[in-house]
Amino acid sequence: MTMKKRTVSLVLGSGGARGLAHIGVIHWLEEHGYEIQAISGSSMGALIGGIYAAGKLDIYTRWVSALRQRDVIRLLDINFSGAGLFSGERIMHTLKDLLGDTNIEDLPIAFTAVATDLDAGREVWFRRGSLFDAIRASISIPTVFTPVSYKGHLLVDGGLSNPVPIAPTVTDVTDATIAVSLSGKQRDLFKETVLHIKPDSKNQASYQVAITRFVENLQEKFSNNKKGEEVKEKEINLFEVTSRSLEAMQNTIARFKLASYNPDFLVEIPADACSLFDFHRANEMIELGYRCIAKIIEAEAKE
Repeated sequence: MTMKKRTVSLVLGSGGARGLAHIGVIHWLEEHGYEIQAISGSSMGALIGGIYAAGKLDIYTRWVSALRQRDVIRLLDINFSGAGLFSGERIMHTLKDLLGDTNIEDLPIAFTAVATDLDAGREVWFRRGSLFDAIRASISIPTVFTPVSYKGHLLVDGGLSNPVPIAPTVTDVTDATIAVSLSGKQRDLFKETVLHIKPDSKNQASYQVAITRFVENLQEKFSNNKKGEEVKEKEINLFEVTSRSLEAMQNTIARFKLASYNPDFLVEIPADACSLFDFHRANEMIELGYRCIAKIIEAEAKE
């Protein structure tokens, strides 16, 4: 006699490369008898959730786990329109070639991708249409990727309006709602969970140098100023400040959203686990997600 699987609505938050931890969360749920019947995601959460709903997560995991630092840089395509540093088309084309595309309404799992409408100043839920068009809108981090034009509106990253989108799941008829926030406490409070996955400082430093050089080359293409070096330094700092400011804002919004919609389980991935473009650390982030959800669910089971 087999036991009935416990059904789950899974909410996957925004947070750049930290979102690779979502893969570990999904792996743990599958291995422990949970059935994911609905997924809602913002930004990286929409990407991972959509790929899983399409049944292609194993393919994506093998691909992203093989990425090296220089591979990540090659996926960043320079944009000349001025609306964002990168167009994001190279990444999306790579994923489409790897995974194919489908319509959200045809997925075997209910799926919602959340984006932000800049014109209306509100969140937008994608529940129909092209899966990858929805993902592309949801991951459009301001200043980093160009916005998406949709029905006369400009759409950007879903994390700006709803970093942990629980609201789309409130009418789901499932046994539990599990939310994964990528804005959790600092890692010193999670020593037993993440101490062993500290990045190699030498490799991390070389990666940061490579990213900086890439941005410098990008800026040289846009500026003929004789004082280029001085301008470049300011622009690089502005990019870093913008990224950190967006994260700080999303962290604050996430706390308010979580206070309004209480999930049955909240899995928090430490906010300092990795930086925005650390996709070459996929294996570490996947393991972190796996360990974090195990810690939360097993602690609940003991009570």
